[in-house]
Amino acid sequence: MSSRAIGRAVGALFLLAFVVYIAGEALIGVSEVGALLMLVDSAVVAAIGVLVFPVLKPHDEVTAHAYLIGRAVEAVMLAVGVVFLLLLMPLGNHYSYQIAMMSVGTVGVLFCRVLFRARLVPRFLAVWGMAGYAVFLVGAALEVLGYGVGVALSVPGGLFEIALGVLLIVKGFPAHAAPLTHPAAQLSTSRT
Repeated sequence: MSSRAIGRAVGALFLLAFVVYIAGEALIGVSEVGALLMLVDSAVVAAIGVLVFPVLKPHDEVTAHAYLIGRAVEAVMLAVGVVFLLLLMPLGNHYSYQIAMMSVGTVGVLFCRVLFRARLVPRFLAVWGMAGYAVFLVGAALEVLGYGVGVALSVPGGLFEIALGVLLIVKGFPAHAAPLTHPAAQLSTSRT
């Protein structure tokens, strides 16, 4: 898959994650469809980490692994939160959600740092993402500590994800973003 195609898929997944989670949360009290949509969001979040991995790896292997793991933690904690909701344990859901958000806030800053350094998106967008995720992380931590500011502090990061999603759908990642050959092929060409 080309880096442009990966970018377009990732952009669509960023936007899909918003839609299914918000719809799921709106429907959670009405039917089990809400819980199913929230679980779909967990799968989408994990898919973002998997798809972005080969784009980040050539630029910063540690960040590529951290982002993949961070998105996996987010996906698992969101799914655990759905279980808590179904068990009518809203406090458990709250903490699971905030742990998921701290995970995405942390690795989101690293992700945007690579986007900035490798020029995978316009630099202003990467800076916006770093700041947005940092504020998002602070908001999630404050929520865990009992301060109800997480929603307000999630706005810059949320708007960044929407802007990034739209940009990636339109443009994808640049051609230099990821190697297009299989790793085994790279080994054979490096020996010659």
